[in-house]
Amino acid sequence: MNEYLEQLSKLIDLSQNRPLNEIVYEGLRKAIIGGIIPAGERINEKVYSDYMNISRTPIRNAIDKLKHEGIIEHIPNYGVVVKRVSVADAEEIYKIRTALDILASTTAMHQMTEENFREMEELLNKTKLANDNGEVKEVIQYFSSFNSMIYRFARMPKLEIITDRLQQYLSRFRKISLYDDERRSKAIEEHFKIYKYLKTKDENLLAAVIRDHLNASKEFIIKEIIRYEAERKDLISDIYEKTH
Repeated sequence: MNEYLEQLSKLIDLSQNRPLNEIVYEGLRKAIIGGIIPAGERINEKVYSDYMNISRTPIRNAIDKLKHEGIIEHIPNYGVVVKRVSVADAEEIYKIRTALDILASTTAMHQMTEENFREMEELLNKTKLANDNGEVKEVIQYFSSFNSMIYRFARMPKLEIITDRLQQYLSRFRKISLYDDERRSKAIEEHFKIYKYLKTKDENLLAAVIRDHLNASKEFIIKEIIRYEAERKDLISDIYEKTH
């Protein structure tokens, strides 16, 4: 817990000249959606307030808002916990992401310079090397950089703004799927294909490989969500048996 509390306290930057309620809410939301606070983890307002040396009121207000958004939930006789994204949520998020990624990629394809392609190839080679060395955290960071790179090369700042809020969910999904060795290796191959079709400017094949890439990621995430839901039901059943 101390590890993620330290990261959470960095997100909740109390030096900002903004209302404390907003700072705490946005920091806690980013920590949950970004996977810093893992699914199923209890949200203890007293622990949080003691660690950050703030009153419990802004934390309680943030918890109420996050419950309303469906990001966290209250389990009777247990407490407030981080809720995993539902299958329906994942389906919707990936549908939106597929459309946006294809738009960004097909636009970037016509904007990229030779220097841009060299930068992307270098990043992909670093990703493969990190994976070969078992450096999973570095691979995850490189994946994030690859996706950001495409949006940057598309030169569509409004599109980047639109995707910013979605990226918080995608970061969480990325951490889940890329800790699986097989999925991670396959995803790297798919990124090399995306690079190939960006360079050859084959719009149809580029769109097809992006769809396949994101569909494979979505299917993996959905399996994890279903597994978590089964574990959650077992947890609730155990709590019920112990309290009745």
